[in-house]
Amino acid sequence: MDAREADPARHGRRRLGLLPHAHPGASVTDPAHPSPPPADAVAPAPAGEVASPAPAGDVADRAAAGFRQRYGAPAAGRWAAPGRVNLIGEHTDYNDGFVLPFALPLRTVVAAAPDDGDRWTVWSELTGEQVGFGADEVAAPGRVAGWAAYVAGVVWALREAGHRVPGARLAVASDVPLGSGLSSSAALEAAVLAALVDLGGLDLPAEGRPRLAQRAENAYVGAPTGIMDQSAAIRCRAGHALFLDCRTEAVEHIPFDLAAAGLAVLVIDSRAPHRHADGEYASRRAACEKAAGLLGVPALRDVAAADLDDALARLDDDETRRRVRHVVTEDQRVLDAVALLRAGRVRDIGPLLTASHASMRDDFEITVPEVDTAVEAALAAGACGARMTGGGFGGCVLALVDADRADAVADAVTTRYAERGFRAPGFHLATPAPGAHRL
Repeated sequence: MDAREADPARHGRRRLGLLPHAHPGASVTDPAHPSPPPADAVAPAPAGEVASPAPAGDVADRAAAGFRQRYGAPAAGRWAAPGRVNLIGEHTDYNDGFVLPFALPLRTVVAAAPDDGDRWTVWSELTGEQVGFGADEVAAPGRVAGWAAYVAGVVWALREAGHRVPGARLAVASDVPLGSGLSSSAALEAAVLAALVDLGGLDLPAEGRPRLAQRAENAYVGAPTGIMDQSAAIRCRAGHALFLDCRTEAVEHIPFDLAAAGLAVLVIDSRAPHRHADGEYASRRAACEKAAGLLGVPALRDVAAADLDDALARLDDDETRRRVRHVVTEDQRVLDAVALLRAGRVRDIGPLLTASHASMRDDFEITVPEVDTAVEAALAAGACGARMTGGGFGGCVLALVDADRADAVADAVTTRYAERGFRAPGFHLATPAPGAHRL
């Protein structure tokens, strides 16, 4: 990632913005999505910079303009899907557990129109590339590679599910930061899926779309993700967090009114280079599945917190015990956070966020020094709670802060980074936004 040392005093004179703008040469991998980065994502801002919020229509206008310029005619429509931040519940989704994400006002937009025959053409604003593929090329995973595989994967998954997918021309633009654990790939999949469903008049209700988008990423692209990212990109609601049971896919929209509580969620881009994310994410999932087998349960979700000590006593390996302890206690923290939010006690979830981070650091071992430093500095500056969000080994930290202290917390993190010799972090404020929809 682009990394220039920030001047903490200079940073302190800027108000926090929402959107870090792109520099076109970046190429990094989202730790929650170990496959090649999609074209929908944008790279982080230059280190230490915090941009002002972009007008809501900008990314949609860019997608529409790109479509017209590339294909010589206006698009039939524009479809948007957001990035997400996970409030709590990390590495629980593929264990059939519980998660509590909310959608960001950072989104990927697909401008699209039908095309004749079984052919799909997609252009990416980020790379400037146009890729086309036909029915033969999406007949099996692996035939379309790179960023276009995410688009081809959606077409493949729809066809595998028995849908008659219309040929289409698409143009993609995005403000979802790349490589920050904010699920840029799920945003791309969800936006493409929404476009193709509408263009083809397909019978696919919203509740059935996350599993199909997940299959595109798991089976076609080859990234072993759970169901959370696609569910958040598709099913989130403005002003709410999404309480998702990853086994049943039942959802509850939990009010998350930060303004009424005088609070803000500060998202801190750690700017950490991703360390071993590809293999480590997969190894954590494999370890959890193995542990569930040893314990004789379908998934670690089936180990109740009250039975945790007995379950751990049945495992011989200390590393396996720590992996299990994280998942079981993290599921319980999600349930506790939901109970507090239902009661309107937003501030009181802070200690749960901090406990979640400690568990990821000590038991699941997926944090890195930059992430730990951001959490420690935010807490020392008065954050109610802070934790890493995303698959780990880099990415973002979220801090629950008093709204009038967001800049002070950002300054404290920037100062601590400079003291440690780290690349300067990036910041934006997160507010719960809607899931995928037609504009």
